[in-house]
Amino acid sequence: MSAPTEVLVESPADFHVHLRQGELSEIVTPHVRKGGFDLAYVMPNLKPPITKTEQAVAYRERLRAIDSSVDYLMTLYLSPDLTPEESYPRGVTTNSDGGIESYEVYYPVFEEMQKCDLVLNLHGEVPSDAASNTCVLNAENAFLPHLKKLHEAFPKLRIVLEHATTRAAVDMVKSLGDTVACTITAHHLAMTVDDWAGQPWNYCKPVAKYPSDRQALQEVVHQGHPKFFLGSDSAPHLAHAKSVATPSQPCAAGVYTSPILLPFLAHILESLAPSTGCRVSSVITGEPSTDSRQVQMPVRSFLGGTTWPLGGDCVVPFWAGKEIGWEI
Repeated sequence: MSAPTEVLVESPADFHVHLRQGELSEIVTPHVRKGGFDLAYVMPNLKPPITKTEQAVAYRERLRAIDSSVDYLMTLYLSPDLTPEESYPRGVTTNSDGGIESYEVYYPVFEEMQKCDLVLNLHGEVPSDAASNTCVLNAENAFLPHLKKLHEAFPKLRIVLEHATTRAAVDMVKSLGDTVACTITAHHLAMTVDDWAGQPWNYCKPVAKYPSDRQALQEVVHQGHPKFFLGSDSAPHLAHAKSVATPSQPCAAGVYTSPILLPFLAHILESLAPSTGCRVSSVITGEPSTDSRQVQMPVRSFLGGTTWPLGGDCVVPFWAGKEIGWEI
């Protein structure tokens, strides 16, 4: 089979994206559409985080005021403030800063979520701990028993393990029931530990792991496995926060892929199997609707090098200055 010369994608959907707040949000929110996407599953990790339905509704209205062409699906941050009565029609999420190791306190919330068919999105890492020999390289594997336990306790609760980075996570999700699924980022299909060690622009959490882990992600995506789909975890930061660390402050964790996301994903998938570049459709297609669109990408190389100024700083995307073989 010859390599495709263009790809058509129906209703592209990104099921994990950070759109920030304030002036930074005004810059990055339009990049969802610029990167080829019609639907954004928006993370609630603001300052302070979104923990109430009315906060989520207000945040969605702010995003719509910036760019109304995208369908924003909102989530709540899992916190002690969340109660079984606090319902919102999409989902609840955790993140790496929460440091949650035991979920029993939230079981009443999970029970109500299971009844209402809501989604629990889990940042699948436990906090680093020298006593248990846990660090960024094995924090995901250490979390997997928690995922299994939650699924066994709530077998009908829809659970999404977010941004998996390891072969162990892929195998665990495959082994659990149909209510457990998993997002994979575009950048984790491209990177290993060597790409972020000493390179702050590629540093994110969870960190990219070993070549064998990357291979597992690539294989399951290439298979078109129905439990695995795109959640970019696109997380913009100002350039100074990304590029500068001090003795007391690390560089910011997050890779910003939204402006280049669909072409970059096609670029990476084509590199895995040039004759099946259309596999991109099975990874990122959402639910078609009456106003859905097809995104057309011809083979056309460009450099991912645009930056966006903000005050005396700027926002720089992932893969800046490198060639991408597809363009919208």
